Amino acid sequence: MPPTREVSGPTSSWDPYARGCPSREVLDQIGSKWAVLVLGELGRHGACRFTQLRQQLAGVSEKMLTRTLRTLERDGLLLRTVYPEVPIRVEYELTPLGQTLRGPLKALTDWSVQHIEEVLDARKGYDERVGKRST
Repeated sequence: MPPTREVSGPTSSWDPYARGCPSREVLDQIGSKWAVLVLGELGRHGACRFTQLRQQLAGVSEKMLTRTLRTLERDGLLLRTVYPEVPIRVEYELTPLGQTLRGPLKALTDWSVQHIEEVLDARKGYDERVGKRST
């Protein structure tokens, strides 16, 4: 087994393959299903309220959406703005840093749509092969 690489502090060459590298945590977050969809929705439509996002992202729970929004805000990818109105209005929008993810995330979502048939065929073939082995 190769030696384990570890990162203990800031370096000039971050390595997400090294244990402890903060870039790995960022990849985990922006690669999560709900983060990809939240960032994509905000990229497509601009500022949105919580309820708008929840309606657009079928299947997301209030708890998961809240957790995802907080993490993206903490990472500097989105801005949460509270408007002092009655009732209070809160909107979320991409920051300039969040905007830089629009292209890569659009490429991933486009890829998923363009290749879904191939993936579904591969899954079916795999399940058939594995199913034959286990009987």
